[in-house]
Amino acid sequence: MPENRKSKVNPKDSSKIAEKNYDPSFYQGKTQFEQGLAETHEQVSDGYFEGTIDEKSE
Repeated sequence: MPENRKSKVNPKDSSKIAEKNYDPSFYQGKTQFEQGLAETHEQVSDGYFEGTIDEKSE
């Protein structure tokens, strides 16, 4: 990435995000972070419970 395009991220700000965990209230979240985490949680949950396409039935 060119020098002038690097984002300037404050390490303290990034650690604040890393400290957050999913909360069911995020489905009604007001921030992009909360909405994104709720959507990601739903996708992972769906994948976990549905299994994969190569799952063999017994």
